[in-house]
Amino acid sequence: MSALTLTRLGIVMQPEPSNDLEVEGVLNPAAVRGPDGELYLFPRMVAKGNYSRIGIARVKFGHAGDPVGVERLGIALEPMADYEKRSGGGGCEDARVTYVEPLKHYIMTYTAFSQNGPRIAIAQSTDLLHWERLGLASFGPYEHIDFNGINNKDATMFPAAIQSAHGHRSLAMLHRPLFPGTRPEETVLRTVDILLREHHECIWISYCHLATDDLPSFRLPKFVSNQPLAVPQATWERLKIGAGTPPVMTKYGWLILYHGVSELSEPVNDKHTLTYSAGVMIFHKEQAHRIVYRSPEPVLSPDLPEEKSGAISNVVFPTGIDCRHDLGEPNRFDVYYGMADDRIGVARLDLPDDFLPASDPRK
Repeated sequence: MSALTLTRLGIVMQPEPSNDLEVEGVLNPAAVRGPDGELYLFPRMVAKGNYSRIGIARVKFGHAGDPVGVERLGIALEPMADYEKRSGGGGCEDARVTYVEPLKHYIMTYTAFSQNGPRIAIAQSTDLLHWERLGLASFGPYEHIDFNGINNKDATMFPAAIQSAHGHRSLAMLHRPLFPGTRPEETVLRTVDILLREHHECIWISYCHLATDDLPSFRLPKFVSNQPLAVPQATWERLKIGAGTPPVMTKYGWLILYHGVSELSEPVNDKHTLTYSAGVMIFHKEQAHRIVYRSPEPVLSPDLPEEKSGAISNVVFPTGIDCRHDLGEPNRFDVYYGMADDRIGVARLDLPDDFLPASDPRK
């Protein structure tokens, strides 16, 4: 069978010309079904000066069941806490939202941008309309690394309790720590690749061990047992990878869309230019730290004019996913993604009924 691909369905949200809150773009939305069964997006809305809020919108569907647009409902979060504000601005950015079954709450992980840099922040809700901040995610140390003092982004939670690498029943988070010297602009200057996890931005997994079935509803424990989960491998992702959509269970295991960064083959204006593409990764059903499938080539790359030109050109950035159980199609997933940090597109992923195509042998 040929490689997995995404079929573009169109643009579902773009900046309103008269809306000052969106003058610099709407992008990178969380996507989740609400208690009413409706699908909600939580886009990053960027005002002048890169001042970001997290909005909320209800997705509208056409007669064939494809998403065709949104109804804006307002703001879910805007910079208010100290860890979301910095001199001259602030940011609540790039949310992912998951209904975490053991907690009986929707959990939003998002990037809080303060004077200390980007950090992972957490909020919770029971109805998607009202959100309570829980503060910055707290991590135990990994070897000599204090994660609480390191920039971090692209966090997303598993919806169910899973087994950690050490056999503990746990809540789990994927995230992308930004170690000093690991930005793609720095990595590309190295002629020799050495220890990837220290010199590339990559996907890590961290766990909250659950001692009992009686879980606190309003607080999350510290994340521990931090470990690198996936590092850049293929050419299209060689500079950086990061988690995109929240994990969803499929017949093959836990599936995510992730982003990979490489250099453009033809730089613009003689300058080094990066391109962001998307791939598929699937983790083992019982042992989520084991990768069972990884797409050898991108499933989506910048191709449309709206993906190649924008606030940051040549970017497709998946952050939201919706399994189409409502259409009776459990193998169909609608993937919502940022287009050049300016608009929001949606594309369809159809998983095969029988078997997956060939994976990256280096997974």
